Amino acid sequence: METSTVPLPPRAAPAPVEGPRLAGDLAIWFFILAELLAFGVFFAAYAFTRANHIELFNAEQAALNRNAGALNTVLLLTASYFVVRAVQAAEREASRQCASWLLGAILTGFGFVVVKLGEYAAAFEHNISLSSSPFHMFYLSLTFFHFMHVILGLVILVAMWNGARQGRYRPGDMNGIETGAAYWHMVDLVWLILFPLVYVIH
Repeated sequence: METSTVPLPPRAAPAPVEGPRLAGDLAIWFFILAELLAFGVFFAAYAFTRANHIELFNAEQAALNRNAGALNTVLLLTASYFVVRAVQAAEREASRQCASWLLGAILTGFGFVVVKLGEYAAAFEHNISLSSSPFHMFYLSLTFFHFMHVILGLVILVAMWNGARQGRYRPGDMNGIETGAAYWHMVDLVWLILFPLVYVIH
């Protein structure tokens, strides 16, 4: 006796499961790692030299304007918070809010630049230069190296702000704003190490 077979309906393909995603371009993460390595070498050289000139470093470190350094820490942390909120707004397709948060980050970033330039002006008034002492060599070179990264970060933030005003960022098209945000957070992270190392720790 023949048995009839009923064809089974085709099995639906399983829905793709999204795993963790690296925010922004992969290239920016290689760049960030390279920059962190460069700063790490700088920090290690500072610590090694300081260990051989403890009294000198302590005396000249005490002359730094810690209030200015602390204010700059607050400014950079605030800018990073604004950048986070801008990315969140872009994910909600709230372009105007995204642009507003980025403008806040730009203004606080420029605040960092103004305060830092004031510190440099005060140092130059006291004839402090790279050749003044080992401490001043590290202080000026480290902070200026970071300062240039802040300037580049501000250029990126301005480009991101312009993109947000044009409605360029939305779910599925977040690469540009995430890449810029990753760079800015790197700048902030480096300062969070640099400030206590150069201004505070004895």
